[in-house]
Amino acid sequence: MKKEKEEKEDEEKSEGVKKEEKEEEKKEEKKAEIKKTFVNPFSQKAPGSGDPGADYDPRKAKYHPVKDAFWQKGQKMPYLALAKTLEAIEETSGRLKIVEILANFLRSVIVLSPDDFLFCVYLCLNKVAPAFEGLELRIGDTILIRAIAQASGRSPEKIKADAERLGDLGIVAEQSRTNQRVMFQPAKLTVAGVFKKLKEIALMTGHASQAKKIDLVKGMYVACRFCEAKYLVRSLGGKLRIGLAEQSVLMAIAQACYLTPPGQEYPPEVVDAGAGRNPDKLKAEIDEYALILKTTYCEFPSYDEIIPVLLKEGLKKLPEHCKLTPGVPLKPMLAHPTTGVSEVLKRFDNAKFTCEFKYDGERAQIHMKEDGTINIYSRNQEDNTSKYPDIISRFKNSLGEGVKSCVVDSEAVAWDRNKNRILPFQILSTRKKKDARESQITVQVCVFPFDLLYLNGEPLVREPFEKRRALLRENFNEVEGEFVFATSMDATNTEDIEEFLEESIKGNCEGLMVKTLDVDATYEIAKRSHNWLKLKKDYLDGVGDTIDAVVIGGYLGKGKRAGLYGGFLLACYDVENEEYQSLCKIGTGFSDEDLAKHTEFFKQHIIENPKSYYRYDNAVAPDHWFDAVQVWEVKCADLSISPVHKAGQGIVDPEKGISLRFPRFLHIRDDKNPEDATSANQIAELYRNQEQIKTSKTKSAGDDDDFY
Repeated sequence: MKKEKEEKEDEEKSEGVKKEEKEEEKKEEKKAEIKKTFVNPFSQKAPGSGDPGADYDPRKAKYHPVKDAFWQKGQKMPYLALAKTLEAIEETSGRLKIVEILANFLRSVIVLSPDDFLFCVYLCLNKVAPAFEGLELRIGDTILIRAIAQASGRSPEKIKADAERLGDLGIVAEQSRTNQRVMFQPAKLTVAGVFKKLKEIALMTGHASQAKKIDLVKGMYVACRFCEAKYLVRSLGGKLRIGLAEQSVLMAIAQACYLTPPGQEYPPEVVDAGAGRNPDKLKAEIDEYALILKTTYCEFPSYDEIIPVLLKEGLKKLPEHCKLTPGVPLKPMLAHPTTGVSEVLKRFDNAKFTCEFKYDGERAQIHMKEDGTINIYSRNQEDNTSKYPDIISRFKNSLGEGVKSCVVDSEAVAWDRNKNRILPFQILSTRKKKDARESQITVQVCVFPFDLLYLNGEPLVREPFEKRRALLRENFNEVEGEFVFATSMDATNTEDIEEFLEESIKGNCEGLMVKTLDVDATYEIAKRSHNWLKLKKDYLDGVGDTIDAVVIGGYLGKGKRAGLYGGFLLACYDVENEEYQSLCKIGTGFSDEDLAKHTEFFKQHIIENPKSYYRYDNAVAPDHWFDAVQVWEVKCADLSISPVHKAGQGIVDPEKGISLRFPRFLHIRDDKNPEDATSANQIAELYRNQEQIKTSKTKSAGDDDDFY
């Protein structure tokens, strides 16, 4: 019996194997049929297997802009070249190497595809137009998931689940391409083609546009090769996730233009102007190029205008052709914090200076063109014109007789007309952000102008502040409760400044702005200048300023905070390394409503793992990591050296960072991007400026003024 049972089991196993073999044969036959009918151009080829783009590597030490490129002069530039460059940047951590990689790629663009240079710059910045045009892709994950699902044959539910698991829809898109089947091989993506379609998507409006957007996304997606899908989908979603900030892009443009000058006949005579040069001299000359470009861009932040001039006339000619112009918002001058009146007097020892009330409102850069058109821009160059129809209708009442065009720097502040007094910023923040109707406005504003940057065809940013202020007062008229010059006092002694500070506080202001009048008093665009100091009421002889920090993680709440985030991990931004460095945990200053709002918001921005450009210690790792998308203003008791936090690591201590003690949440900074958060160098300076530190520490290097 036992023998018969064993024979029966062997027979059943044999039949099972045969059945499996038959099923495998059927699968292979089906695959063969599919291959006869369909072409799948998306199967990855190994590097060097015939596709010229597979081996493209802009990381090469001695990169040649023609020989190392895989496309020819006159050909449409492949999108794969840009995607491979973004991939190389994502895999690199050092800022100087990132700049070199991007510069190498741009050198090839200059020589082989100059008409695509502008598109490449915008795609590297994940933009389709200047910031002041307010043109955004506005593509949600839902549209992207549907497009990927339709193109790959996968279910939207599976794609969504993978995206939540991986925290990156770009990676999911790349992995999903193996399921794609197309009848005919689509044309390869080009940089110009991708950019124009992205802009077309950004311009689409209305309910019917959703289906059109999906079709356009799907059309590009099915044509993707290698890593193209990952970066295309990330671009569409508005986040490249490679840690490439605008400062590095500007530096790379300058380096590319220096090493391989634009405008040469083909083949170019100069492909590497740095070959054989002394490294220190070479760096100094490239830095000079970068300063010209950065300064021009700060005054005239429009790549649409800058890039054509750069390619035709050369980078050094930019200041002659791209100047401050009404209608194109310039980046604002920023002030350094200070901890007391004595520090002000020390810094301005041999210079005339003035003190102005520091108004608690919103920066309003008012532009009037010669045709009478008026626009208002925020500190981030966002067009706030439709937010302030009341300012526009009243502005002409303030103009002097001879004013035909101007740019006025001012603060828009909430105003109580009945009591003729300033209202808190929180009141101003309740105003409608866009498309406001003057008749329906309930929160009134008063404009406090404090600088004149352009008048009747002449930029004034190179003039001293004393002259700019005089021209402002000569050419504009005050209107009570509508347009009032910033209250100021020219003084040189401690008693007067302290008295004026008290007066500003009684007038519902934040404190004082102290500015040089004649020595080094030009408008230092987008610099945090020592020639403008801010003296805030809350921080005299203390920290000196509030701190703008980026939220990068959340800690799950307990007790009455269960179900919400009870605390958060904050970071500063290190400009040099383009990374977010942990600064402190924060759990105070929140109302119950705040915590509910923050929890709802950040649940939409959870990522599975911290970004490669987050610097932190595992001891402070949060329960959930977030994308760096929001800036908070916080106050603290003081700053201290920290063994776990990474802010400013290596600046004041060779190994340790800096942390905030007793941080407290104030409010969200909607007017700041994450890259505009308080920098690592500023954190280090705030630490040094504390009274107990100043006596024992000397100011270290790395503290120079930085561009925005």
